[in-house]
Amino acid sequence: MSRRESPPPPPPPPPPSSSPPPPALLGMRGGEMEREERPERAEPLSDAEREIVQDTWGRVYEHCEDVGVSVLIRFFVNFPSAKQYFSQFQDMEDPEEMERSSQLRHHARRVMNAINTVVENLNDPEKVSSVLALVGTAHAIKHKVEPMYFKILSGVMLEVMAEDFPECFTPEVQMVWTKLMGAVYWHITGAYTEVGWVQVSSSAV
Repeated sequence: MSRRESPPPPPPPPPPSSSPPPPALLGMRGGEMEREERPERAEPLSDAEREIVQDTWGRVYEHCEDVGVSVLIRFFVNFPSAKQYFSQFQDMEDPEEMERSSQLRHHARRVMNAINTVVENLNDPEKVSSVLALVGTAHAIKHKVEPMYFKILSGVMLEVMAEDFPECFTPEVQMVWTKLMGAVYWHITGAYTEVGWVQVSSSAV
């Protein structure tokens, strides 16, 4: 383009929406995810599905800390913006350093223990709802964690479990676990909605 030529004018901005997006459930910045509405409530697990979850989880939970650490390392390596919520290891880049971190191991146990509480109480929906409401409320109000991170973390957890326990995490079992994680996410996002979650501004990517 010559100096005399001027670039075409940029297109006009789109008109403002008549209704602003809801304050709840806004996704990450940096192009990692887009805003997402609260998902529809998942179908409850059948008796057979609950048995599948509890049987396979029993094998995973025997290696609670190691699996939890593997999950968090992959989570933080693939989605480094998640580290912004953890002052103890937000500057760690090396997976081996993360693995040696006592703080990371402590949080890994907390994550795994929370899932264990859900699995142990699958026959008591009110207990599950209560536990996940506490988790969601704490992460919304105290920690200011964007809810979409729960969805990512559950996906990473399913990946790690399927890789580490291929003999029991068949495609059928993975489908059941995906259904369970969808229900977990539904309950947690419900807690965010209840407290009037508003996206927290941050420059982290």
